[in-house]
Amino acid sequence: MQISRRSLLRAAPALLAPACNRTSLLRALAAAPPAQPRICMTNGAAAAGLDFVLRNGATGHKYQVETLAGGIGVIDFDGDGWPDLFCTNGAMLPDLRKKGPEYWNRLYRNNRDGTFSDVTEKAGLQGDGYAIGVAVGDYNNDSYEDLFVAGVHGNHLYRNNGNGTFTDVTQESGLAGPGSLGRPAWSVAACWIDYDHDGRLDLFISNYCDWSPGTDPICGGMEAQARAYCHPDRYTAEPMQLYHNNGDGTFTEITRKQGLPDLLGKGMGVAMADFAGDGYPGIFVANDNARNLLLRSHGKGFAEVGVEAGVAYNGDGRNISGMGADFGDIDGDGRLDIVMTGLKNETYEVFLNQGDGLFEDGSAQTKLLNASRLWGGWGCGLVDLDNDGWLDLFVAGGGLDVKDAQPNRVFFNNGGRFADVSGEAGLESAPPALHRGAAFADFDHDGRIDVAVTTLNGPIELWWNRSLRENPARHWLQLRLTGRRSNRSALGAEVRCHAAGRMQLRTVSNSVGYASSSDLTVHFGLGTATRAAIEVRWPSGIMQSLGEIAADQRLSVEEPIG
Repeated sequence: MQISRRSLLRAAPALLAPACNRTSLLRALAAAPPAQPRICMTNGAAAAGLDFVLRNGATGHKYQVETLAGGIGVIDFDGDGWPDLFCTNGAMLPDLRKKGPEYWNRLYRNNRDGTFSDVTEKAGLQGDGYAIGVAVGDYNNDSYEDLFVAGVHGNHLYRNNGNGTFTDVTQESGLAGPGSLGRPAWSVAACWIDYDHDGRLDLFISNYCDWSPGTDPICGGMEAQARAYCHPDRYTAEPMQLYHNNGDGTFTEITRKQGLPDLLGKGMGVAMADFAGDGYPGIFVANDNARNLLLRSHGKGFAEVGVEAGVAYNGDGRNISGMGADFGDIDGDGRLDIVMTGLKNETYEVFLNQGDGLFEDGSAQTKLLNASRLWGGWGCGLVDLDNDGWLDLFVAGGGLDVKDAQPNRVFFNNGGRFADVSGEAGLESAPPALHRGAAFADFDHDGRIDVAVTTLNGPIELWWNRSLRENPARHWLQLRLTGRRSNRSALGAEVRCHAAGRMQLRTVSNSVGYASSSDLTVHFGLGTATRAAIEVRWPSGIMQSLGEIAADQRLSVEEPIG
């Protein structure tokens, strides 16, 4: 095999990256023309001081809740501009209590040097009960990011005090108790959203099914070793819930007012974006073996339009085990598409946005249909991992039980077509696991998006993005938006980036994948472009043009008053 010296020199950084598949690299270099791995990632959680282990309290009884733990959130809790990490954790079963530190939720502060410190006790975030999902947002507009933790028969709202500590304000905020459900809810995920554009973040909660400790039906066999987790069809679905922010630190449930009690679906992952392009944010809910939900806002509330919009079922007209979901412009046409993960042999789902709030099945067109057939997926995210201006897909891999352990997957976006590059990207270097939540942020501020992933009864993974930045050059731009008339977190704002003859579209949203919350910073890969023109449409309706901006920098953008 003949490999030029110039090619080897260009490849040197990738050859030195421990998680990148060197054999795949050499094969690529031997091909014509020479190529290098576009995406390269390496797991550095232990070296970074992240020692979190997600524990689901499994006892062999196959309680259904054991399979669903694992949401993770990015939060800049101390306001220093560096993304910190919050991890939800399970509890003892069947009593749903955190009886020791091994079941605490955990908060890790970013030390800004590639390491993290556990500050859970100081922050007062050890938690209560069996936690599953997390939503991050500044609900009281005081400039400090707060935490909502969704769980089994108990959710919690933690107000950020601005001094490194949090206060549990669930009771006084009006978020305690089952609300309109009339019975304890099993909440999986949540989404902060200013659906009525009053400048305050409202709360949408994705509930799963009616379950009580110790009442699971016996599935798989009567003998203990034959027990298996039951199919979701053995459980009754629970409705979604919507809470309006009153602006005084309290919330009022308006679920019945909006007709949401009829939305039964065993809700899992939640994604938020203005998919219709009408200035109002909507919500997609991936449901477990039930039709998916699509909520379109009309300013005063929501209408469920999943069937009419073409996203309720997959291309075969069937339900799948919908786990995670995300919005993003996959094919570069300036409209926000939807991706949804499922279990092995179901394939992941892509819904391509046709405009006017309508979608078509795009799983085959984007090549994800066959590429995903062998893989189960939970957390996921459409993120530009190689800064070429196209959104790649990262998926937290795994199934339900220990026999279903899998590596994470990454699918490279080549002009609207996905290709599985997990091997050469380095993801298969880690042992297979039951991965669950995934959250995305540039944790080390090097202009490349990294990924934090939880594993059921295993250590957390932190995948540092070590994709090459030269040959060809790959530039980037990051924007952190702060609302003034709009909600402080700027959730729902729309950002357009014009560079190198292309327009990229992003929504400020952190509800991503499965039960997780990513960084609110907006990231654009610019490829070879060294400058970009930026336009922002704020939730208030204000349009702001930033003009041309130099690449490779992070900018803070504040909403103008008028």
